[in-house]
Parts: sequence; C-alpha cells; structure tokens
Amino acid sequence: MQNIKYFTFFILLLNFQIVVSQSVEIYGKVESSAGVENIHVINKTAQVFTTTNKIGEFEITAKLNDTLMFSSIQHIPKLIVVNDNTILIRKLTVKLEEQINMLDEVLVGKVLTGDLLSDIENVEGDPPINFFDVGIPGYTGKIATQSERRLHEAGEFKPKMLLGLLTGGMPLNPILNGISGRTKELKNRVEIEAKEALMKSIKVRLGRDFLISNPLEEDQVADFFYFCSDDENFIKYCKDQTDFEILIFLRMKYQQYKENKTVMKD
Repeated sequence: MQNIKYFTFFILLLNFQIVVSQSVEIYGKVESSAGVENIHVINKTAQVFTTTNKIGEFEITAKLNDTLMFSSIQHIPKLIVVNDNTILIRKLTVKLEEQINMLDEVLVGKVLTGDLLSDIENVEGDPPINFFDVGIPGYTGKIATQSERRLHEAGEFKPKMLLGLLTGGMPLNPILNGISGRTKELKNRVEIEAKEALMKSIKVRLGRDFLISNPLEEDQVADFFYFCSDDENFIKYCKDQTDFEILIFLRMKYQQYKENKTVMKD
C-alpha cells in the first residue's frame, strides 16, 4: 500500500515536471485605471508577442521562468516572470499603473484676478481673431502636402472630359499633364510620401516593443522598416489597422528580411 502511494506521488511529480517544462497558452487580463486596449504583451524569452483586446484580455504562449513585458504609451512598463502557479492554472491577471508625465508649473501671460474690468485693462495686445469670429467658413480638415496640392493643381484627365473640350469648357492642364506623364509622376510621389509617413508613425509607436522580441542590428533597423514599406500590401495591412494586425504584418516581413539577409551572406 505504501509503495502504491509513493508510485502515485512519483507519477504526479513527473506530470508536474512535464507541464512546467513545456510551453502552454496563458489566458490573461490587464487591469488599469487607464485604457486597457492595445497594450503590448511581449514574451522576451520566447520572442513572441500579442496585444490586449478592448477589455484588456490577451493570450500568449509561455513556459516556466519566461519573462513577460507589458507596455504602452499610457502605462509604466512592467515585467513578470512566469512561475509554477501561472503554468498550472494558465491564467494571469496584471495590474498596470498609469504613466503620468509631470510638467513643471509654467506661468503664461498675466495672472487674472477675477475682476473682469480690471483683467481687460491688464491685457496686452489685440485678441486673436480667426475665421469663425468674423463669420467666414474655414477649412478644418487635414492640411494637404505640397505634392498633394500639386497633384490637385495638375488635374486628372478623364475620357468624359472630351465633351467639355469640344465646347471649350475644359482646361487644357489635365490633358497636357496626362500626356507628359506629370500627373502619373505626382501620383507616385503622393503614394511614396503617404507610405513613408505611415512607416515613420509605425516605427515611433511600435518599433521599440517589436524590436525587443525581434532583434536587429542597429544599422539594420531603418533598412527593415523601409523594406516593410516597399511591400505592395503595406498600406492595405497597416493603414487604419489595429496594433495587433500591424505587428503580425511586421513579424511576417521580419522573417522575410532575415531570410534575405541569410541568402545574401551565402
């Protein structure tokens, strides 16, 4: 009977050793007083990553003693080492503290007393006037780049415009720019600038965390992100997409980039 107990204990111990030595799927949730969506969850040991959903939930593969890093712009980064209990229950709750950037107090302009007449007398210079003050409608949308303005000025020729040409009601610029190739050149320039702006935005927002789990030499970082922006599907997979979807695309391009480097060395 005693031997059976020892044998049972040995089997349980063996199973425990097998479980903790293998990678398992951990289901976690991030809690914070700030937003909990799109928080980067990086397994620095296994070099895998994910992001949280709208309610802070995530899934990530890990094994015993792996280091998980949680970071976002609005939170203080936090490191957690996976322990026995996490492996056994396969659940993890992480509390993050909000990142508060304290600025030195700066006094701008005159100190107001609350006495309207007194405060008006102490104001220096004329108050600013914008187009709303004088009843003029104004544009409040995105400011066009120089290339976008040039493309708009060049115009775009369409076959139906020929009817206007016959009656003299169509400007010649769209036709001349179309024939000379200027319109096509400007379109390409606008597309290149849009890709570069998107690439820089992704690099600033996601680059640091991505490179923790996907390391590159310092002189390869800029080259890698330009390699990503050269992909014909770059805009499709990265514009107006979630951080998680963008990170998946970057991971796919990272593997291609490393393969290309290996082939070039050989």
